Amino acid sequence: MISSTGLFQGRHGKTVDTPELLQFALAGLKNGSIYALVALGFTIVYASTGVLNFAQGEFVMLGGMLSVWAYSTLGLPLPLAGLLGVLLTGLVGVIFELLAIRPRKDGDPLALIIITVGGSMLLSSLARHLFGPTEKALPRFSEGSVNIFGASLERQSLWIFGIAAVAVVLLTFMYSYTRLGKAMRACAIDRNAARLVGIEPRMMVTLSFGLAAILGGLAGLATTPLTQTAFNVGPSFGVKGFAAAILGGLGNPFAAVLGGLTLGLLESMSVAFISSTYKDAISLIILLLVLFVRPQGLFGGSSRQKV
Repeated sequence: MISSTGLFQGRHGKTVDTPELLQFALAGLKNGSIYALVALGFTIVYASTGVLNFAQGEFVMLGGMLSVWAYSTLGLPLPLAGLLGVLLTGLVGVIFELLAIRPRKDGDPLALIIITVGGSMLLSSLARHLFGPTEKALPRFSEGSVNIFGASLERQSLWIFGIAAVAVVLLTFMYSYTRLGKAMRACAIDRNAARLVGIEPRMMVTLSFGLAAILGGLAGLATTPLTQTAFNVGPSFGVKGFAAAILGGLGNPFAAVLGGLTLGLLESMSVAFISSTYKDAISLIILLLVLFVRPQGLFGGSSRQKV
């Protein structure tokens, strides 16, 4: 509700002026962009396999941790350290598919989901032993902040927005106009039929895990200068990214980004008008509501697609 003084008032009498509301909105869009990148990872794997990869959050963690390692231990310049960290994360995604997913030849979705959950725990444990239990940080790519109608936005956040925007454009183009993207989607619909027309399903699945890991690595690289990273941040990113993917609609990159931005804004507005206590619960509540009311997501359509 808007009062006569130009203040926005929540249910518990908490008032927020316009610049402060914009500040919350920008924070929500920043977090939403991070969730969108994680959701895109879920979408890529799901689009080619029909399986939910619950190790996706660990790829975000690894992107940050490996970049810090390359910067601090190897002494590489920040751009090269970030590039190496993201590429190594992509390699981990490929190895994870080859060692954990591919041996399960029957392709039972429930078994594969359980494997990804176990893989998430394993990657987190390995990261703790390799990099230690303490939080790690990277220098910001761009220092300072910009003023937007009285609200302040860190320049580092612009990198997050940019990466998310470029990722969704490239993925949408890939799925809609390239043979590789259509081959990935065909494998999710019917692997046997895809094989009959010359598509190698195993290669498509491996590529999808590699791409999903690279996206997670980019999210970790972009967020570590703002929030730091640690071995145990993966599950949180995974839950938020999964909620964003379900909210938008699995299988559609553009819908995944909309779902991430929507989730980020809802979380931020809950802090503004209710309490920060409920911020992390918002994603779980939204996830349950969408699963019960509209399982295909707010922006998703029918599961039948023409490839």
